[in-house]
Amino acid sequence: MKAIAFNGSPKKDGNTAHMLKLVLADLENDGIETEFVQVGGEPVRGCRACGVCRQKKDMRCVITEDKINEWVLKMADADVILIGSPTYFAGLTPETKALIDRCGYVSRSNGGILKRKIGAAVAVARRAGAVQVFDSINHFFTISEMIIPGSTYWNLSLSLVPGDFEKDAEGNATMHSLAENIAWLMKKLK
Repeated sequence: MKAIAFNGSPKKDGNTAHMLKLVLADLENDGIETEFVQVGGEPVRGCRACGVCRQKKDMRCVITEDKINEWVLKMADADVILIGSPTYFAGLTPETKALIDRCGYVSRSNGGILKRKIGAAVAVARRAGAVQVFDSINHFFTISEMIIPGSTYWNLSLSLVPGDFEKDAEGNATMHSLAENIAWLMKKLK
């Protein structure tokens, strides 16, 4: 059993990374293999909707100068996919959007390789907009026919500067509950 987290924040040690790592640490304590992938700050391109992945059906995007194809294979190999993004003007980071668009298109073009995997979104915002980010990532999971576990609240943190996540007791508790529910669901599905 493997869980992989994709950090859409360009801040490698920012609040989004720490919230994702809280979930991964709890999953590791439950005996689940984990991996953390830094997406934010990487030079990635958006989907061109060219349809080549649909024609070739080779689990690859035609754009090869970035890491998206590597990440598609990591998603295909995982049982759980966590995607986190900070809130930028009430939306996803551009890197997160490129990840979900291109991985989603490749998945759907290759028989739905993400179908029935577990997906969990994590969103971070200064004050507002995190629900939109949370919803956008969950739209990717639902169109990919993935299973989304709940938590005690939406998987959000109200944090601005690096380290603010430590002050967000409710956000931390939500991440721990999310990890517990993911581990339970993984065991039920296996």
